[in-house]
Amino acid sequence: MEDSVINVSNDNDLYKLQVQEMKAKVLDLKMQNELLQKEVNQLRRENNQLKRVPLFVAAIVDKLGDGEVYLRQQGNNQEYITRVSPELYDEIKPGMKVAVNNALSIVKTVGTIYDSRVRVMELETAPDITFEQVGGLRGEIEEVREAVEYPLTRPEIFAKVGVEPPKGILLFGPPGTGKTLIAKAVANNAHADFIRMSGAELVHKFIGEGAQLVRELFTFAREHAPAIVFIDEIDAIASQRTNDGTSGSAEVQRTLMQLLAEMDGFDNRGNVRIMAATNRIDILDPAILRPGRFDRIIEIPLPDEDSRREIFRIHTRKMSLSGVDLEALVPPTSGMTGAEIQAICREAGMRAVRRNADAAENEDFLEAVRKVSRKENIADLRMYI
Repeated sequence: MEDSVINVSNDNDLYKLQVQEMKAKVLDLKMQNELLQKEVNQLRRENNQLKRVPLFVAAIVDKLGDGEVYLRQQGNNQEYITRVSPELYDEIKPGMKVAVNNALSIVKTVGTIYDSRVRVMELETAPDITFEQVGGLRGEIEEVREAVEYPLTRPEIFAKVGVEPPKGILLFGPPGTGKTLIAKAVANNAHADFIRMSGAELVHKFIGEGAQLVRELFTFAREHAPAIVFIDEIDAIASQRTNDGTSGSAEVQRTLMQLLAEMDGFDNRGNVRIMAATNRIDILDPAILRPGRFDRIIEIPLPDEDSRREIFRIHTRKMSLSGVDLEALVPPTSGMTGAEIQAICREAGMRAVRRNADAAENEDFLEAVRKVSRKENIADLRMYI
């Protein structure tokens, strides 16, 4: 009797062990099933995505009321009006990008997306350039500050006097005279973002690309206000318009017209100031030079004797010098730009490095002047007068 009881007990223990093993297998299979189910769901989502009709990007031009929206499709510049739901109508605003389907109905909002060329623009938050790094040009610097810096830092003065500050400022003069340096120093003093773009970057092959880039440039500036927009080499897009009939010239003119429209739309007392620079003011279109666009046009000339003396001091104050007579270097550098004087100081330092010397000597500077100097033809300078 006892043996049979023992056998039954052993059988029960065996059954319990088998049940536990089966439960463990069931749990393992459930986990495998969950993983497979997740994989199936992921594949279904990818499959649905592949079957889905692609959406197109459009920009909100205006809200017309009563749920209607005026859109412009990106790429082909097709314009149309569509109706949206009240919830979506309240969410969107002019300038926003939206996704539309083949029926040109808005599916969702995309937000503000900038052209990649706008995103990689040189954007500096309060550049570290100061007016102490600009030699001479005191009168020109004060004019620039009045037109660009003071409207950002002391707008109450203009309101008190009742005068509108200049809307835009154009710097012109030979290359290397410090036009960009002045613009950065003003941005530093005004504690404003400095957005720099070359005029050549606004010229593009396809119709409407340049104009769209100009629009996004100024939208980008508004969102980073207070900001200073500096368009270097503006003659690339603002040269005098001609009737040569080529598509390339027509596209440049469209870009120029968009720039003119953006400048006209700016508030004189706004938190975005416009600056531009050119070496060839003689070829600029009269439309961009008229008052109301570039109200103040300032020539940045070649440095005079006092300015050259100051530029030499600026670029040698961190150098180790031995017996260098900077005063004697001022007359031989007549007609040189600030950039060339900086090159002279750098070349003199490189000659000292080449000799493994501890300091640059007077002969290093004299040789550097001979190497950097170049004779200007009178005809070459006539364009800057």
